[in-house]
Amino acid sequence: MARASRWLSGTSYLQKWLVLGVLIGTMAGVGAIVFYEALLACTHFFLGVLAGYHVPTPVGEGGHAASASFSRPWALPLVVGFGALLGAILVFRFAPEAQGHGTDAAISAVHHNPRGIRFRAVIVKIVASALTIGSGGSGGREGPTGQISAGFASLLARELDLSPADARIAVMAGIGSGIGAIFGAPLGGAVLATEILYRDDFDAEALLPSFVASILGYVIFGAAVGYTPLFGFNASYHFTNPSHLLWFALIGILGGFVGLLYAKGFYGISDIFGRLHLPRWSKPAIGGVIVGCIGLAIPEVLGTGYGWIQQGLGHQLLTLPLWIVLILPFARILATGLSIGSGGSGGIFGPGMVIGAFIGASVWRLFEPIVPSMGHNPAPFVIVGMMCCFGSISRAPLAVMLMVAEMTGSLSILAPAMIAVGLAWFIVRRGDDTIYRSQLKNRADAPAQRLLTGMPILSIVSVGQAMATPRVVVTGGTTVRAARHQIEQAGVTGAPVIDDQGRFEGSVALADLRALEQGSDRVLESVVDVSAPTVAGQAHLDVALDALTTSAEHWVTVLDAERKVLGTVAISDVVRGYRLGLLASLQQVNAVGEPGGTDRVRIESDSPLVGRTLRHSGFPISVIVTTIQRRQDLVVPDGSTVLEAGDELLLIGQSSDIDVVRRIAAGRASDPGGHRPREDHG
Repeated sequence: MARASRWLSGTSYLQKWLVLGVLIGTMAGVGAIVFYEALLACTHFFLGVLAGYHVPTPVGEGGHAASASFSRPWALPLVVGFGALLGAILVFRFAPEAQGHGTDAAISAVHHNPRGIRFRAVIVKIVASALTIGSGGSGGREGPTGQISAGFASLLARELDLSPADARIAVMAGIGSGIGAIFGAPLGGAVLATEILYRDDFDAEALLPSFVASILGYVIFGAAVGYTPLFGFNASYHFTNPSHLLWFALIGILGGFVGLLYAKGFYGISDIFGRLHLPRWSKPAIGGVIVGCIGLAIPEVLGTGYGWIQQGLGHQLLTLPLWIVLILPFARILATGLSIGSGGSGGIFGPGMVIGAFIGASVWRLFEPIVPSMGHNPAPFVIVGMMCCFGSISRAPLAVMLMVAEMTGSLSILAPAMIAVGLAWFIVRRGDDTIYRSQLKNRADAPAQRLLTGMPILSIVSVGQAMATPRVVVTGGTTVRAARHQIEQAGVTGAPVIDDQGRFEGSVALADLRALEQGSDRVLESVVDVSAPTVAGQAHLDVALDALTTSAEHWVTVLDAERKVLGTVAISDVVRGYRLGLLASLQQVNAVGEPGGTDRVRIESDSPLVGRTLRHSGFPISVIVTTIQRRQDLVVPDGSTVLEAGDELLLIGQSSDIDVVRRIAAGRASDPGGHRPREDHG
């Protein structure tokens, strides 16, 4: 792994992402196959054998029809509740982070800790989701498969010591390739990976790696399951009648508002379950029993529902009672909230497609008898409904349009569908709502991006210049008691952990060791955080700061090419390095410009500046206060910052004006000497 890590860090962008993309895509395809087969087995056993009911399947999965009735209707609520109970016990016993719809957790990992997805959670997610959905719970397949491949990408990032930026791209590619594989939509999956992270932005850096991973995942999954689009080929529609745009616009408006209802209803039900004072594992079982009762009257809410979409695409739609077609979007919202919002495991993309499909089907069923120009084919209206409803509330309209087009084999519908998707997106965007709460508004809101944008100088200072020698390094095999004693003696909050050959294994926090008072004789490896971010000694401080934003501690370990510990770098070291870079930059500016510079100025107790705000300090207008060191704290100044005795100001400006401030700070002058004061500071 060390050799592979060195090769990746030194190779070209294309070679690196071809290799990583192939690895991620392979796991995405294999993971999708494993989950698909597990879901089929659970569906057959729980609904087919125990409940005596067979759900319909889409063309890509055989195109089987639904059972005409329930052979054991009394068993259905018990079966749905039992499957949800088994999944919940598994989740809350072994990997609580696997609860819910999975995609949100993967998005959060990209933003905050791309190396931190436990592989245990991946295994638990496969089994728990298969149990929940296979027993009749309303959920989709995309969340589990996205989390499976994202988890493998996270493992890869840990083992290969990928930089924080590369780790984020790897997890993004994992999300897209897993979803693209399970839906047979590689292009849409790749675009989804770059679009789903933000409400109003797009991450182009992940596009090429996602292409590589997504196409390979699709090829591997298709080799086992087949390459027929999930809903078959529905390419018979050709846009020839401009009046259809009015109906598409109506579907778009309805899709936007129902999408808002989906998000608010889902999280509203989730909040209700969150307030119940019951064991967490019991809540999905309660939701499952209720879904089973609803399913007795409306069996279309059971399972993924993809087979019912298939019926909606053809004339079988006319065989469904009108009241079922009209009520199904709202019944699916309720059932998904009860199944997944209660703490169950499954995706919410799939139910969103069912909801949108029957919005389009409702419009066609209501108006086709009285408006002959709509035509006798419901497929275009159903497809547009699928695109606009979830495309808007997921804030990923382009990706969802492409995915639905690939799943239905109907690329010709994209152009007229744009009006529906655009209207739905504007309705959702007006309220700034989304179904994925981990999404950020844009890239500027990402933790690392927000810091790095304001401190570009960090990219010229190496980690080796700023790092500190670690006060303590703990060797693997040490007991918890001994490790805690070493760390307490050193007076730090944690330490790197190395193996017998001196190679980095992870880090351990003092708080975690203290929490294991009863297990103080345990071997340390059981509590080591193997996902702790690291940074290479030859990297620059912008990479270190990026790693710090994903660390649970205020420091990260610095490693050499052999994964041996060189030192640690903390926030204070980054600040010191920033000052070094700032001084170096100013020296370069002074060499070609007017005399100027930077200096530290200490405010003495008898200075007239004590107690004043920066806004009223009267500093010369050329002087900028970049930071204030106040005892152990670093203060980022603004106009309302009150100066205190002992503050150390880092100033930038003309040398003569800095000398004026120095005299005032030392108490040797009463004002800046007639210089025009600044109006504000920021």
